[in-house]
Formats: sequence, C-alpha cells, structure tokens
Amino acid sequence: MTSGGERPIAPVADSTGNWVDFAAPSWSQPYLRLARIDRPIGWWLLLLPCWWSTAVAALAQRAPWPDLKLIVLFLIGAIVMRGAGSTWNDILDRKIDAQVERTKSRPIPSGQVSAKAAFVFAILLSFIGLAVLLQMNRFAILTGAASLLIVAIYPLAKRVISMPQFVLGLAFSWGALMGWAAVFGALDWRPLVLYAGTISWVIGYDTIYAHQDRRDDAIIGVKSSARLFGENTKPALTILYTATIVLISTAVIFSGGGIISLAGIALFAAHLAWQIVTLDANNPAYCLKLFRANRDAGLLLFAGLALDVIAGAPGALIIPR
Repeated sequence: MTSGGERPIAPVADSTGNWVDFAAPSWSQPYLRLARIDRPIGWWLLLLPCWWSTAVAALAQRAPWPDLKLIVLFLIGAIVMRGAGSTWNDILDRKIDAQVERTKSRPIPSGQVSAKAAFVFAILLSFIGLAVLLQMNRFAILTGAASLLIVAIYPLAKRVISMPQFVLGLAFSWGALMGWAAVFGALDWRPLVLYAGTISWVIGYDTIYAHQDRRDDAIIGVKSSARLFGENTKPALTILYTATIVLISTAVIFSGGGIISLAGIALFAAHLAWQIVTLDANNPAYCLKLFRANRDAGLLLFAGLALDVIAGAPGALIIPR
C-alpha cells in the first residue's frame, strides 16, 4: 500500500506468530527470520546428528556420559550455522523465492533486507560458528571446515540434479562425523556408516517437506525428490528409512550399543514408519507437520543412545572390532 509519495511498505516476511513477531525489536525481525530463528526445526535437524555422533562415540569410548561440553558447543554451532546457511540459500534463491507462494514473503524477496546486507549477516554468523569450532581438536576443526563447500553449493543443486535432497543430506548429516571427530580426533568406518544412515534420513524427511512446493517447483523448473518420486513417494521413503535404520543400527551395535540403544532405535524406526503410513503428499499442511515431527524422532534416538551411555550399556552387544 502507498500513501501520496511514500514508498511501498513491504509485507511482513514469513511471520509465524511467535516471539520474534511480538518481542524482538522491529529492526532485528527481518534478520532473525532470515536466520530462521523463529523456525527452530532447521537447527534441530542439523543438531541431532551431532548429538547422535557424540553419544555413539561415548559408547565406543566406554565414557560415563556423552561429552557435555560438546553437547553445548554443537547446540550453539547448529543454531548459528543453520542461520548462516539459510541466509546464503536465500541470497542465491531470491529470484526463485519470489515466484513461490510459500517463500515470496521471505525477507530478501519481500524487500526487507538487501542481498548485500544479508551477505554481511551470513559472514557474521559464520564467524560465530568458527569461534565454536575452534574450541575442538584440530582434526574436528578441519572436518568441520570441509563441510563448507557442500553448504555453499547446495542452493545450486536444485537447478542441476533431480534429487537435490542428496546434497542437502551431505550437508545436514555432517554432524554424524563431527561428534566422533571431536571425541577421538580421527574417523573410522563406524561414523561413516552413521553418516550414510543419516543422509538417507535427511533425503526422506526433506522429500516430505518438498511436497509442499511440488506444483510451484514444476512451474518454475526447480528439481526435487518430491517431483522425482511423485506417486511413488511412499515406496521411496520405505527404502530410504529402512536404509536409515539398518545403517544407524550397524554403527551403534559395533560401537558397543546395548539394549537401551536398540530400544531408542526401535522407537525411532516406529516413528519413521508412522510418517510413511500417514503421509498425504497432497496435503501441504500435513507434510509440514510430518517434516517437523522428525525432531521428535531424532530425540527418541538420542535419548536411547545417551541413556545407554549413562547406564553403562547394561547388556551391551560387545562385538570384536
């Protein structure tokens, strides 16, 4: 709307009705939305593989509990790096976002934040993430730095490959390596298997998420696993989530996980099965609900792993390595 010679007032970008809308200073709100602070599901999904890996490493180390310092560092790092990654994604996708109903009110396409200001903001968040990373050992620092290339190219993947969710999986699953690297200062095959299982999980839940934009994506030519799988999404999710459970179970068992860990995996598997059975790919609101529910699924798994560590892994399946 305009009045006389006044400039148009940009619409409220991505308002979710939470504390950012009514408690944060008005000048900060577009930046908080740019970093998705009002949408915590993203940093939860980035954080959970870090926590899983830290707990699995504690099992392998026969530690009395998961490293609490790492738990806190990964929490801070996930929040700021998810913000930096989301901002970078929005800078590259600003023209696409302007054409999609769900994303056209984001801060950059709505005109509340310039691309240049957003870039400076992303750099600031990245430096905070670097400060967190520098609290870890040298190998973990190098491992974390290696993820930046994947993060940088992910927004471009949807223009090139039919399943950009695979590239997202490479980026969002990186924490499955980080916890182990931060504990042992090295990697072996077990965190790599955990990483592979987590990639399958990410592809699965982001396929559900992508069904919200399937029609708009088809119109503007953006690729996604939702478009690739189409009516075969449920069978595809069954394969992906089965791979998730098999691979994560293998990593946990060969790291000394016991009955409590396996109970956590069983609850995690049941949650993923519920997602497949109840999915309605033509209901965007329900797709979003299922996507967000993956936080709870991931916390069930972490709870099982952490409790197994704390309990001393009674009945652990000790398998020679």
